[in-house]
Amino acid sequence: MNSCTAVALLPPPEHVVRLAVHGQPPEAGHVLCELADDHIGLHATMLWDDDANREAVWVRWDRNGARLAALPWCGEPDARGEDACGLFAGHPDAHDWDVVDPTLAAVDAVLAGERPGEPAE
Repeated sequence: MNSCTAVALLPPPEHVVRLAVHGQPPEAGHVLCELADDHIGLHATMLWDDDANREAVWVRWDRNGARLAALPWCGEPDARGEDACGLFAGHPDAHDWDVVDPTLAAVDAVLAGERPGEPAE
């Protein structure tokens, strides 16, 4: 399943702007949705993890705006014996191991062809 291609331009939070050096305000940044294509509900990107509380801070957005949310990890184990799902608990649709970014997959294929026998990074 391909990844969602939604992108949002997020302005820095107001408290960060107030702390900025005069004349050098922080720039807005882009975030790319980490969920599966055609997912239901808000788009989502993890901003940073909070392992001490077994959760992460996510930005969730739609055309009406964005909000930050501290959400617990999904934790569903990957049947291949690898890590657990890296999305938030209750996420819509597919787990992260079933979501493929076609651009990254193409880069991995090229790298695999150039360096046979070495895992693509």
